[in-house]
Amino acid sequence: MMKQDYDVICIGMALIDSIIKGFDPNPVSASGYRAESGSLFVGGEAVNEAVTAAKLGLRAAILCSLGRDDAGEMVLHSLKAYGVDTSLVVRSDGHPTPVTTMFVRSDGTRKSITNHSHAYNFHPEQYVSAFERAGAVILGSLFRAPFDDPDVIEAVLTAAKKNGLKVFADTKLPNFRTLTLEDLRGALPLMDYITPNEDEAKYYTKKETPEEMADVFLSYGVPNVIIKLGGKGCFFKNAGTSCFLPALSVHAVDATGAGDHFIAGFASEILRGNTPEGALRFANACGAVCASSMGALTGLKNREQVMSLLR
Repeated sequence: MMKQDYDVICIGMALIDSIIKGFDPNPVSASGYRAESGSLFVGGEAVNEAVTAAKLGLRAAILCSLGRDDAGEMVLHSLKAYGVDTSLVVRSDGHPTPVTTMFVRSDGTRKSITNHSHAYNFHPEQYVSAFERAGAVILGSLFRAPFDDPDVIEAVLTAAKKNGLKVFADTKLPNFRTLTLEDLRGALPLMDYITPNEDEAKYYTKKETPEEMADVFLSYGVPNVIIKLGGKGCFFKNAGTSCFLPALSVHAVDATGAGDHFIAGFASEILRGNTPEGALRFANACGAVCASSMGALTGLKNREQVMSLLR
């Protein structure tokens, strides 16, 4: 049996976030506007998840695409600095590293602007041989590139399950290509956990309550469903049980990356042998720590920090 090199491989988008906080829509000149601050941060679901997993003590690798440009070098440098294995990173000459512009409100909520570089699909199914050396995969995120193609999704998940990996799948609302749950009927039963937020779950299931939303995902064969409810907490349901866990009370500064911290924190605890309820409490705390600081990767330091918050 081949040696396991990675506890988890995080697959998906890597990019630069240009975060504008406190934007004033009233112009100060014919073409000029003001904001409280403007900052650049390394981001993207796969980056946030991989860095979080590494900070929490897992051997984390990332499978993503980066352009051969300054933005790509910035992402790669940060990943290495945080201890993420970058040997699976795919570098592309023809596709630039995506840059997302985010407008953050005073309560931490945000709106983002993407462009066509975010639609590039680097075909992660071509690199699934790495699954032979891993314990789990996190898909960040379903319904966004590279996981906006049913064939790509099913190929990746089939390879993951063939190698005995646990599969954790986050979701996003579509931006360039729209899929439905029916489009993923063959892939959804291959996931161990799915973690949409409330808006995403409502969009894909057309239901209003977390329990109804979870029931739709369960009907498609997903064994464990977690509906993230932001500042309200999260709802968990599988065939045998359901529970609601309230969020921790913190001062939210920037919610960017909080969902990515949640799934990485949850996966790390499940891989450590924690119960789903214990892992959910830990995941809630990871999201809270993230939302307490500007930028997706600045707040969380290590696992002990999260445990202290829980205590």
